[in-house]
Amino acid sequence: MIDQRRSPRFRTRFDALISSGREEGAGALAEISYSGARVESTSTQPPLGTRVTLYVFVVPVSPFELSGRVARHTETGFAVTYDLFDPDIRRLVDDVAALVHAPHAD
Repeated sequence: MIDQRRSPRFRTRFDALISSGREEGAGALAEISYSGARVESTSTQPPLGTRVTLYVFVVPVSPFELSGRVARHTETGFAVTYDLFDPDIRRLVDDVAALVHAPHAD
């Protein structure tokens, strides 16, 4: 099967706090790309379309913030599509890619 996604995804495993305005939870940032992110092992699963903010903790870097809408659910979490493309996201993904070294193709 050919991957139809436009941007490479990188596997990660960083702790994250999740805020949807109405509820908060915790999980792990499992993948990141220029267009979205996947959070797994979550203590909350906001409804599709809900705007969420992820506060991701990458040691030794200061925590960073990602905002977007819940695009799909997984068995143990959910995926987020960013609201707007921000050049800071590109830099962040590039930095994470340098840390993890391995694009995820499936």
